[in-house]
Amino acid sequence: IVTFPMLPERLSTQLTSLGENNDRPVIVIEFSVTKTGETSSHNVYLAYAKNKSKLAYGNVGDWLDGTGSLPSSATQEIQDQIRLQDETAQLIRADRIKRGALNFETIEAEPVVGADNSISIELVRKTRASHLIEDFMVAANVVMAGFLDEQKSASIRRVVKTPARWDRIVELAAKVGEKLPDIPDSPSLGAFLTKRHAADPVHFADLSLAVVKLLGPGEYEMHEPGAPEEGHFGLAAHYYTHSTAPNRRYIDLVTQRLLKAVLNKQPAPYSPQELSDIAAHCTERENAARKVERLVRKESAAASMSGRVGDTFDAIVTGVTPQGTYVRVTNPPVEGRVMRGEEGLDVGDRLKVKLTSTDASRGFIDFAGVKG
Repeated sequence: IVTFPMLPERLSTQLTSLGENNDRPVIVIEFSVTKTGETSSHNVYLAYAKNKSKLAYGNVGDWLDGTGSLPSSATQEIQDQIRLQDETAQLIRADRIKRGALNFETIEAEPVVGADNSISIELVRKTRASHLIEDFMVAANVVMAGFLDEQKSASIRRVVKTPARWDRIVELAAKVGEKLPDIPDSPSLGAFLTKRHAADPVHFADLSLAVVKLLGPGEYEMHEPGAPEEGHFGLAAHYYTHSTAPNRRYIDLVTQRLLKAVLNKQPAPYSPQELSDIAAHCTERENAARKVERLVRKESAAASMSGRVGDTFDAIVTGVTPQGTYVRVTNPPVEGRVMRGEEGLDVGDRLKVKLTSTDASRGFIDFAGVKG
């Protein structure tokens, strides 16, 4: 695996990395959480942080589930802190879902190269530790967006607009006997997803995937204080920014520069027009990166499926475009195009498909729909 850091190597792997027992300058996003999971107050300030124990998602997740252990550097104080964070994160998530945030369970996969250079596609396992970090990051980014507004600072928001294909989401709900309003409404959709997770956990990942595809990708937009908020439909948040990974995402670095200017009572480092240009550029670059990532995954998936031509698989439709109809196979989790028998299909439909051909050099996986 080769890593291409956003910042120079010394910054990425040393000065901005929370190495164990090293003091690092940080921007603290401090907020209080009530017993019902609401954020009641907040403060943002400059400080130094020391990472007292190097922990990994997998180890912490297994430890929280009672199936693993932590390194010796994780003292009792650290263990107590992790448990408190886990409890608080669950409160934050429950409150977010209650307010209409969408709770998905999507299947993520990655290529794994064996010692004999064979390629397989394996599921990425999400743990309670992954959810813990995710919940705190979402809360911190909501706080940050509000804080910059309070300080009368222009900023860049992460926006997921009202889904253009809400009618198809309504159709998917009707197929399982549920009714959604004709007008897009995230609380109603969130309640529907929660109900379906309880009623049919086996197929919930398929439903989640279909809804995610229909919602569409997020994008960045410049926001001036007092202007109407586009909001983040998936998180049911009126305002949301990216600020918690400044050594990995450029947009987070921009947000932290804005914040440091506010805290140091200095002029804003960017004009509103410059922020608008940065937002458009970062959205375009993110889309380009997503295409490259998708191509690499498709090439790996095609190589892993080359010996299974003629096999039949359960699949779900993930995209219908002028270029073609695309499906994701359930096991193994790979995507391809339906070359025959795609008529009348739409996102969220389940069907059986037969693998007809693969081309690893171009990342092509071709299927034909199977009747019956």
